[in-house]
Amino acid sequence: MIVQIDTRAPDFEMQDFRGASIRLSDFRNQKNVVLVFNRGFF
Repeated sequence: MIVQIDTRAPDFEMQDFRGASIRLSDFRNQKNVVLVFNRGFF
């Protein structure tokens, strides 16, 4: 999948390191968000 610059990411929900649910849209127009997926990191 090729993504163009300035393409808005789809909204999703996941748990933070404390177990609280967070949605990507919670940060829209407030902060920059960097997503990191550590493969096999537990």
